[in-house]
Amino acid sequence: MPVDEQNVSKILSVLSHPLRRGILINLSDKGECSFTDLMRALDVDTGKLSFHIRSLAPFIEQTSTGRYRLNKTGGNAIVLIRDLEAWAEEAAVKKRLSSLPLASFKKRTSAFLFDLAMMFAIAVVMTLPDFIYLLTASSLFLLNLDIIFLVTLALLWGYSTLLEGFKGQSLGKHILGLKVVRVDGKNLSYDYAAVRNFGKTFLLPFDLMVGLRLNDKRFVRYFDKFAGTTVIDLRS
Repeated sequence: MPVDEQNVSKILSVLSHPLRRGILINLSDKGECSFTDLMRALDVDTGKLSFHIRSLAPFIEQTSTGRYRLNKTGGNAIVLIRDLEAWAEEAAVKKRLSSLPLASFKKRTSAFLFDLAMMFAIAVVMTLPDFIYLLTASSLFLLNLDIIFLVTLALLWGYSTLLEGFKGQSLGKHILGLKVVRVDGKNLSYDYAAVRNFGKTFLLPFDLMVGLRLNDKRFVRYFDKFAGTTVIDLRS
């Protein structure tokens, strides 16, 4: 069945006015509203509200008490409005992200190696008494190095999650002027930081191999895409 393009244009024209969308959203949120309720909620005068309610006749109906509510078409219009709002937000985020200077692989690697070295030094200090003792027992020396390695990884994951979740920057990123951000434009939180750093800490070869195959400059690592995060260069 062919689409009536003229009718589609009329519907979009009606929904293009923000006040009319406001009326429909209020009715959707509250179920039913009186004329006075809508005047107060939208802060408009009687004449303006009357005009826009008449324009919305295909989308709303009146109850036996004179209150307004959405009809089935109005309910469908709300779905369309919510989708349009989501698409508009997504487009705005993509526009902002396209203007953000992404951090280079070299600078990201340098920041990672700085943080890793710092956590390794802390791990050595934490296990120093056992390390010195086991230097005399060569058969146990490699075992102690394994312990230091595991402690280093645990420290790196916790440290990176804590600082990036708090401010988007580990010490290495702060020194190099890098910052972790979410690609949807919202604030980075500890759970997003924990996910992105899990791959970097415990699954780095896989994380990099899959991430580079994505062929997306925003996601050097797979767990960045999985968490919806990327790294920008604040000094670029």
